[in-house]
Amino acid sequence: MIWTVIEVSLRRLLHNKVELLLTFVVPIAFFSIFAMIFGGGIGGGTTPKIKVVAVDEFATPASRDVIASLRDSVGLRFMRDADVAIDRPTATEMVRRGSVTMAIVLRERDGELSADLLADSSDQIASQVATALVARSLMIVKADQQAFSLDTASLNAAISNEVMSGEVMGGDNGQLEAEAPQVPAELETEVTPVQVIDVIGQGKVNPVISMYAAGIAVMFLLFGATGGGGSFLEERENQTLDRLLSTQLSMDQLLLGKWFYMTCIGTLQVTVMFVWAQVVFGVDLMGHVDGFVMMTLVTASAAAAFGLFLATLCKTRGQLNGLSVILVLSMSALGGSMVPRYVMSDRLREYGLITFNAWALDGYDKVFWRELPVASLAPQLSVLLVSGVVMLVAARLLAIRWEAD
Repeated sequence: MIWTVIEVSLRRLLHNKVELLLTFVVPIAFFSIFAMIFGGGIGGGTTPKIKVVAVDEFATPASRDVIASLRDSVGLRFMRDADVAIDRPTATEMVRRGSVTMAIVLRERDGELSADLLADSSDQIASQVATALVARSLMIVKADQQAFSLDTASLNAAISNEVMSGEVMGGDNGQLEAEAPQVPAELETEVTPVQVIDVIGQGKVNPVISMYAAGIAVMFLLFGATGGGGSFLEERENQTLDRLLSTQLSMDQLLLGKWFYMTCIGTLQVTVMFVWAQVVFGVDLMGHVDGFVMMTLVTASAAAAFGLFLATLCKTRGQLNGLSVILVLSMSALGGSMVPRYVMSDRLREYGLITFNAWALDGYDKVFWRELPVASLAPQLSVLLVSGVVMLVAARLLAIRWEAD
């Protein structure tokens, strides 16, 4: 009898495509995604290049050598050409808007060449990597300068001593035969300080928490929307849908009613999470109400349309549950809800832009972290709005088969 139970269970598994996917395909898919992020494959197995710009306030050959050395570094990606000069305020604004991760400002400190790194502290890896690279370039340039100065001074001193002592021996032509002294093998150098300046997070209370709250809120918003869309399939299975359509209620009205309800529930869900984040963790929600309301309404409406699209695409609630788990978790992994996007390669970041999560998180990042004006949300709001409309239209087209039945 035990073998009979095992055989029945095995047959059930083999005939259930959703369960097969969840058992074998989903683990492989998630392993592949995280392997691409943290290991080889598309991720490249290396730390992503840091987007930087350089500001040369020192304006000497040494500072130019430092910038040239940094441009050859594999860990940095300069976003401006070498012949395009910018000042500190411009570089600071570029960091604040997210155009670059860091600005390297070379300046004078106590008569020595030093560097200020204007950083976006939301990327916790970039500051450490850039500090090491800039400090190394400063040390190399300073060591070359000291070696050249020592060599020149020693040579001049040797020639002067020999001339004063009468030890300069000339041939018939009075040729000078002076041997230059050797440069010491190890040159003691002092590391020039590299100061990291956080141009965004200063003066904020738990600003990074808002990013985590947005990531988790968007992921569970998608789960909630797909669960709400499943009510369509339940109504169809128990023939409630047929009775509804037999009245004066049209499919357009039914879809719009469910979409509006799911949008309101999603908006309330995200609002509750951010209110909790403000009360418990000090997120400044009240100071960013306008941007938060716009991003939340548009994100919730797009998620509701996505849930309705999946519901009309599937035939049963079981299919919807399996498909929604695969899609929502994959979108959350690529879009930044699970793993910060700054640890991903440039190619993976581009792939992440096909998800709701990436655009929504970029919008919340502008609101809470960068504190940019509402007008800067236009790209994120536009993409989410268009996506929501496309999904809603697709759901309506797929629902035609239910009217025909």
